[in-house]
Amino acid sequence: MNIGITCYPTYGGSGVVATELGKALADKGHSIHFISYAMPMRLGDAFRENIMYHEVEMSNYPVFDFPLYTLALASKMVEVASYEAIDIFHCHYAIPHATSAYLAKQILNDTRAKIITTLHGTDITLVGLEPSFLPVMKFSIEQSDGVTAVSRFLKEKTLTNYAIHKEIEVIPNFVDTNKYRRTANAELLSACAPHGEKLLVHTSNFRPVKRVADVIHIFHEVRKKVPARLMLIGDGPDRSHCEMLARDLGIAEHVKFLGKQAEIINILSISDLFLMPSQSESFGLSALEAMACEVPVISTSVGGLHELQLHGQTGYIAEIGDIDRMARYAVELLSNPSRHRTFAQAARTRALEFELSRIVGQYEQYYQKILSGAEVSA
Repeated sequence: MNIGITCYPTYGGSGVVATELGKALADKGHSIHFISYAMPMRLGDAFRENIMYHEVEMSNYPVFDFPLYTLALASKMVEVASYEAIDIFHCHYAIPHATSAYLAKQILNDTRAKIITTLHGTDITLVGLEPSFLPVMKFSIEQSDGVTAVSRFLKEKTLTNYAIHKEIEVIPNFVDTNKYRRTANAELLSACAPHGEKLLVHTSNFRPVKRVADVIHIFHEVRKKVPARLMLIGDGPDRSHCEMLARDLGIAEHVKFLGKQAEIINILSISDLFLMPSQSESFGLSALEAMACEVPVISTSVGGLHELQLHGQTGYIAEIGDIDRMARYAVELLSNPSRHRTFAQAARTRALEFELSRIVGQYEQYYQKILSGAEVSA
């Protein structure tokens, strides 16, 4: 198949899933065309003959106060489809990607190319609920030939919030468990925990919904009972506030802000606990990657995390903002090596259920279903 994939190329779960899916499909012989305004962050690690990147070029004109990305993306989709005989436009996020794909398909007047939209979370729970976007969001989803969501929670949220009359297939996020596995790295461990401290880790885009300040408060409480250090991976609008908070709490020397990291397996492999106190999570991809590296997870009880996390087995779940409880859970695991090891093994076992090859196979089957013209309307 010739598959056009459009995603946000920035540091975030949807871009990671889209890129890793494209690479896996390419390994299986499909021709993959990434169409975006920048190269996806995880795409540049190795050359593949059947992966192409098509940059959406933006032009600035004095008459336009705002960039016209939706239209520029549609034009690029038309161009790529005209020369590459695209079978499927796989759009990650409905706005603006599925909107652009619909427009491109109308311009092409092509009933052969299909549009599949994958919903990842904030496109539904935040962006799409804005009154100015809601009608476009609903239209773009319903005009797609196929729609998938990364969790049952997100599917139900979409159907409820938008009164969607469309069958939505749940295909969860995935992880390459051959790549994401715990590996010994004594040198890095010694550098990050020179006195044998326990290592806690968090990965996100540092947006308010991730509640990174809660991570720091949890760590502050943990340090009162257990010698520990905290590693924060990622960047975003809340980073400066979190750096000031760490200084105000007097723990800055024990907190390391690592910024954006293209590869985090080596960091996860030396970590003892992953913290995810989010306000909203449609699935929790970063938690899955940690679990694959045998890192138990302390998370909130939101969104699709229930479909990934097993309370009392792969980690613990608490209510949003319950810093004391999450800190107690963390201390309990970090203070009991035997229990921690049991949880770590259970986390790895659970991650194997979301193995890349299994989930990519589900996408391939769904592609074939849509291409065959199977009925997908509710």
